[in-house]
Amino acid sequence: MPEYDYVFLGDNARAPYGSRSFATVYNYTLQAVKNLFQLGCPLVVLACNTASAKALRTIQQEYLANDCPQNRVLGIIRPTAEALGSITKTKKVGVLGTAGTVNSRSYILETTKLFPEIKIFQQACPLLVPIVENNEIDTPGADFFVQKYLNLLFAQDSGIDTIVLGCTHYPLLINSFKKFLSPNIHIVKQNEIVAHSLQDYIQRHPEMDARLSKNSSIQYYTTDDSTLFDLSASVFMGTPVSSTSISLS
Repeated sequence: MPEYDYVFLGDNARAPYGSRSFATVYNYTLQAVKNLFQLGCPLVVLACNTASAKALRTIQQEYLANDCPQNRVLGIIRPTAEALGSITKTKKVGVLGTAGTVNSRSYILETTKLFPEIKIFQQACPLLVPIVENNEIDTPGADFFVQKYLNLLFAQDSGIDTIVLGCTHYPLLINSFKKFLSPNIHIVKQNEIVAHSLQDYIQRHPEMDARLSKNSSIQYYTTDDSTLFDLSASVFMGTPVSSTSISLS
């Protein structure tokens, strides 16, 4: 959807969220959402599994309902769960995520609602985000920890045929994952799933689409040093990024 205008906000000063409490993640996420609304975004996607797991529902049911009923906030766990039914054949799915995402059991809850026959196995991977953040993607250290977490996951059940990379950082380690997974294991990357889900949402809600500006622009904001953010974001985006530093409160 290149014709739309996008605003990216990274709360890098307070990241990672994965090990923080529900209350802290909620407060941080709500601050970011309010800021994006102020920047003119009526539709916000929480591009973070931990925020989606720990903050989305409360933001939707309390903050939006009471203060901004005309705006919308979407997450990335539900669209991912919706895709699993047509992917797994053994009905056994592994989820790799942060400790916060795993402990929330959001993937288990969302998938069970849709496909009670699918069994979810989870594995927390606390060291993968720091590896990506420090641009140690194609290194022996990355391979070591990817293999370690995969071994722990498959120790739970060898019949897993689908693995969800349940963190926005993990797809950047795809080469390491492919080294240690057989070709018959389906790797679920959320980027395409969430993008298609967003496209479908907009098509089903023309009233929201009418509120979205379409000038093919992209703005980047970070709560930390913009120079450091630009280096990391350029790895994710595959193109040079120039950001502006802001503070959240």
